[in-house]
Amino acid sequence: MPRDAALRLEAYLPYRLSVASNRASRWVARSYEAKFGLSIWQWRVMAVLGGADRLTAQELTAATAMDKVNVSRAVRALIERGLVNRQKHQSDGRSALLELTPAGRSVYDEVAPVALRHEAALLDGFSPDEIRLLTDLLLRLERRAEDLAQD
Repeated sequence: MPRDAALRLEAYLPYRLSVASNRASRWVARSYEAKFGLSIWQWRVMAVLGGADRLTAQELTAATAMDKVNVSRAVRALIERGLVNRQKHQSDGRSALLELTPAGRSVYDEVAPVALRHEAALLDGFSPDEIRLLTDLLLRLERRAEDLAQD
């Protein structure tokens, strides 16, 4: 194999995306954990539920792109803390609908501004055009990865 065809991990896009995501997530998760006692997985579930009426665990898994096991653990912990409520799905007895409780909504309302401040700090130094471009490129990468996973 020619040397220039070898994998250079530091230049490998999936690796760079993973490292950037892990570092940003760890940084943000520290404040969620310290102030609110939430893991990054629990916050992601709450964030999605905060923007929706009620969702099934399957819909949460799709929305967060998290593993089903992580969604299940996060949901179980949030239910135990009284932050999420599970109700039987009236038209599909095999699934349940999940929603934030009033206490969960209160925590969400406290955490959301913290999340937005973290995002602003992370993007400090980027122009509005760069932020739009980055967002567009990431969305395109997500769609492409999803398309490839379907094949």
